[in-house]
Amino acid sequence: MPETSDKIHDIVVVGAGPSGLTAALLFASAGFETVLVAPAVNLEDGRTTALLQDSATLFEQIGVWESLRGFATPLSKMRMIDATGRLVRAPEVTFDSAELDLDAFGYNLRNKDLNRVLAEVAQEQTNLTFVEDLAVSYDFGDENVTVSSQDGMPIKARLLVAADGRNSQAREAAGIDLRRWSYPQVAVVLNLEHDRPHNDTSTEFHTPTGPFTLVPLPGRSSSLVCVVTPEQSETLKAMSTTDLALELEQRAHSIIGKFRIASEPQSFPLSGLSAKSLVGKRLALIGETAHVFPPIGAQGLNLGLRDVASLGKLLTSARGTGADIGSAQVLSRYESDRRSDISTRTFAVDALNRSLLTDFLPVQIARSAGLYLADKVPPLRRLLMREGIAPGTRRKAPPVRDGVH
Repeated sequence: MPETSDKIHDIVVVGAGPSGLTAALLFASAGFETVLVAPAVNLEDGRTTALLQDSATLFEQIGVWESLRGFATPLSKMRMIDATGRLVRAPEVTFDSAELDLDAFGYNLRNKDLNRVLAEVAQEQTNLTFVEDLAVSYDFGDENVTVSSQDGMPIKARLLVAADGRNSQAREAAGIDLRRWSYPQVAVVLNLEHDRPHNDTSTEFHTPTGPFTLVPLPGRSSSLVCVVTPEQSETLKAMSTTDLALELEQRAHSIIGKFRIASEPQSFPLSGLSAKSLVGKRLALIGETAHVFPPIGAQGLNLGLRDVASLGKLLTSARGTGADIGSAQVLSRYESDRRSDISTRTFAVDALNRSLLTDFLPVQIARSAGLYLADKVPPLRRLLMREGIAPGTRRKAPPVRDGVH
């Protein structure tokens, strides 16, 4: 625990998901005296995360990539296949990272490995105190913010960074309004083993109920996100593992051979969330506390990690000029820096998802034409690939060690 309730720290981070852990590590490594307040880290999450290039670079910056890379599988190609069966269908499109002189677009790894490595480094990080407790109240003062945990003394800091998720108590305490929406869809998530190699290729089938996405894992295994109706979700989850494997293999047109179920299926209703402001009085929102949308194009966590990188850069710059890191002026720069990226990604993912659900012919034509141009016009291909990874991508991502493909 922090030594006294009177001590004022630089930053208190609430929430120990990947965004919160990464933020705490980044701030501490930059020399900010940081406190992380959250219940124990989730080390049982069997889902996976596709880390795009800038996310891998951020993890390299905070010194955790060497520990993560052995669990990561490169995503060298991204393939999109129209499996809607509708009158107007888009051509198959494959994006290759080599076209951008990149080793990979990103890397896929299991959440439990990501969380464990981040938690282990956090426990040893200089300038970082990890309080494994639930934050229960917040007092936003003129000079500092006070966070009270369930069992500990109040913790004071110049800035609160809220990473406590879509049902954030910190955001609610600050009175920040939300825009919420939902979809008539459920994501069924599990891991698979298969007979044929995936060749480091992520494949996304566009179906009438949403994306069906296979993302490479080490060896001949992949993670799956299958978006279906709520009724179809219940049907899939009720199947035996043998029947489920066969059903999913058929949906994948056997492109990577016979399937075997490698993890317990989980299901998540799809919804969206956008905070009307990313900041409050001595408060910055990051990750799913600020924005939530469907699992399409590996944008969710990567968008949150760009929040972290942006905030870290702005706070370091503010400290260099002697500015108050929790001031309204500094936080307004964060809001300005992140709003366009968040709004653009939210709109694009929402539009693509809704385009799969409609039978309206002009929308089908527009989606098909867009993918056709993306396939046939090289400058547009390169632009879309760069923007898909992150705005302004130019660098090579850290290579994965031999033997983990």
